[in-house]
Amino acid sequence: MSSATQSNSVPKRSGTVALIGRPNVGKSTLVNNLIGQKVAITSPKPQTTRFPIEGLYQDERGQIIFIDTPGIFLKAKDPVSKRVNEKALEPFNKDVDLALYLIDHTRKRDFEEAKVVGITRKLNIPKVLVINKIDVTEPTYRAQYRFLEEECDAVVEISALNRTHLKTLLETIFTMLPERDQPIVDANLYPYPAINLDSRTFIAEIIREKVFLRTRKEVPYTTTAVVDNVIERDANTTYIQARVLTTDDTYKKMLIGAGGRRIKEIGTMARKELETATNRKIYLDLTVETDRHWPETLG
Repeated sequence: MSSATQSNSVPKRSGTVALIGRPNVGKSTLVNNLIGQKVAITSPKPQTTRFPIEGLYQDERGQIIFIDTPGIFLKAKDPVSKRVNEKALEPFNKDVDLALYLIDHTRKRDFEEAKVVGITRKLNIPKVLVINKIDVTEPTYRAQYRFLEEECDAVVEISALNRTHLKTLLETIFTMLPERDQPIVDANLYPYPAINLDSRTFIAEIIREKVFLRTRKEVPYTTTAVVDNVIERDANTTYIQARVLTTDDTYKKMLIGAGGRRIKEIGTMARKELETATNRKIYLDLTVETDRHWPETLG
């Protein structure tokens, strides 16, 4: 039974599972592929995820609310990075039943990883060490992470990208969650499967993902996306008015590109994905504005 299937039976085991790890270890990819649908945006760049994303998985065994968290930076100097680091830890101050500590064995253990280890050690909940990217054999620094296997309650090796051993990971998670008489979430009340995102936020995230994919260096980190209007024009067509905000006119020029080429590419990529996700014709009116104060609005 797939994650999208609503079971008629009372879930036997259910709970909230939060992911933790440094940037670019594959947390968002893992959550998307566990759930079977895209709930979190992804890119090769750090800080793609800026706030916790909650996604619901359910089958005949029960329900799991997965919380994808931002990667934890060693040093966060700018306002956005500082707020992102704070956001990464917010779920662990709430009722979380299990933590998935994700590591990338192809990267050396450094001071950033040491910071995550310190945070994870303080969590008074069961922990699963998830070793990602087993599809890559070289380089490997597995020996540097071996001590963590003794500190966690279970160890599962996976490839989030290739979906390798994700069934094993789900089985492990379910065995470690508490038994409950009732579902913890009524999926009919939420925009399943991303249960904490409204439609405008989801659209804005898709746009921001394309900015991360189509721009370089510091440009993506100066940007956010805002959706101003979503209008259902008819049974099959949606009009979306949105803006990409950046902190400097120089970055605005880079985002627009020569002859408006780059922002058009970003808009086209976002539009195509939204059409696939909604099965509707999308008209995306996307502009770029300079707003030096937008980082202050990062909630």
